[in-house]
Amino acid sequence: MEHTEIGVVHTSITRADPAAVAALSKFGVATVHEAMGRVGLTRPYLRPAYPKARLCGTAVTVLLQPGDNWMLHVAAAQVRDGDVLVAACTTESEDGFFGELLATSLRARGCRGLVIDGGVRDTAELAEMDFPVFARAINAKGTVKATLGSVNVPVVCANALVRPGDVVLADGDGVVVVPRERAAEVAQASAAREAAEEGKRVRFRAGELGLDIYGMRGPLAALGLRYED
Repeated sequence: MEHTEIGVVHTSITRADPAAVAALSKFGVATVHEAMGRVGLTRPYLRPAYPKARLCGTAVTVLLQPGDNWMLHVAAAQVRDGDVLVAACTTESEDGFFGELLATSLRARGCRGLVIDGGVRDTAELAEMDFPVFARAINAKGTVKATLGSVNVPVVCANALVRPGDVVLADGDGVVVVPRERAAEVAQASAAREAAEEGKRVRFRAGELGLDIYGMRGPLAALGLRYED
């Protein structure tokens, strides 16, 4: 599979283990990003099409041509229950590639949502359906169906590499991509991180300061921080 492939649909892909995907779905994007070593985020311009949208699933990838959504329809036939459609474009485009009709089609296939480095429309309908979409832009501008792209090839979506079958999570904090072979490991690390944060949360509620919880006073003093009355 090469990112430069045009006019190909790979019908057989290796998806992350469903148990690992289910485990990852319990965590927020920030937690997973930190637990994975502070990597995996897309650029922050991908935003939810409506408040409280959230998704987690295995990637079916789409390489679009600007102003053309033909390959989204092709990709719908490759979606299985639990998948997320991840769409990139051969060059920047903010046209409205996706709307309520495609969302209806994808939902019937068990799709968990869409991440697209492009525009979407019908946001009121998407919110009413609660079909999660994270997009570069909200744009009513329509698209054509005239140019071939590809489905299930590695794509770069908002600066993040996404391979078919990788795990994609998205919430109000952003979008993170977990390589499929690391899904179980990252889920365990996320659980450990969340448990540690709960311990700190209890201490913060008791009135302790981050200066003491994180042992900051010594390093600050070593750098010459002083307090003056």
